[in-house]
Amino acid sequence: MALIGPTALGKTEIAVCLAERLGGEIVSADSMQVYAGLPLLTNQPSAPQMARVTHHLVGDVSPTSEFSVAEYAKLAHAALDDIRRRERWAILEGGSGLYVRAALGGLSFGTPPDRELRRALEAQVAGGAQQLTARLQSFDPETAERIDVANPRRLVRALEIVLTQGAPLSAAQRDGLWGGDTRYPHVLFALEAEREELRRCSEERVDLMLAGGLVDEVRPLWQTGRLSRTLAQAIGLREIGAYVDGVSSLDEAVAAMKTRTRRYVTRQLTWMRKLPDAVRIAAGGRSPADIAADIARRLI
Repeated sequence: MALIGPTALGKTEIAVCLAERLGGEIVSADSMQVYAGLPLLTNQPSAPQMARVTHHLVGDVSPTSEFSVAEYAKLAHAALDDIRRRERWAILEGGSGLYVRAALGGLSFGTPPDRELRRALEAQVAGGAQQLTARLQSFDPETAERIDVANPRRLVRALEIVLTQGAPLSAAQRDGLWGGDTRYPHVLFALEAEREELRRCSEERVDLMLAGGLVDEVRPLWQTGRLSRTLAQAIGLREIGAYVDGVSSLDEAVAAMKTRTRRYVTRQLTWMRKLPDAVRIAAGGRSPADIAADIARRLI
């Protein structure tokens, strides 16, 4: 089964409670939780949660290593195959539609990278994203509207695909991401809550991260200057890095983190609304144990 939902809604504890009920194991479907060394920043399960049930693809990759969704899919398939072979429940949990779909299998990863074109686009985006954003809007306005163009890596990759294949990628992704066959039979559960509650939860999450020692966690790795481009897109890394470098105040860094988190939640809600055959679960005002019991009743 797969459990998806917006960030800060408590998916991790719900998944842990569900795994305890079913005797299952959790496979993370998150592009950042796979990295080691930044458990607060990447919202990894806590040590007690990790001790309660087995987790896969959490803290496995060096923060200096690039990590693609195609690489993630291979590791996720290996974990899911192993869990199924041992006849245990596999609980795929995450907030990224792309990574959830990649884990479920049957997803094409599109045009192979064009290294030379990518280097040229990266050189351009380093001087400012406005020109490349306008270029993508001209070639493929639907993709420019859908992706986070403030994320240089995603902007460059989108343009790379569009320019390499000579056609917009929006139609193929719209029709193919959640259509077609998957590698694993599954039930997809989507957690929902009111927007105001999501806003409150996301801002509280940022405050808890700061109170838990986020600055001290980020500082030593940031100062090495060797973090991967993939990890560099994690919400909070650039913001806390700017504070560490003395470029911004802590209040400014926190405000920027909360703004990026709210925008990310909005994008999550947008793709969740388009999911076919998802079982919608109201999560607002309910305990993780209650939600897990609700889901378990629908599965057994």
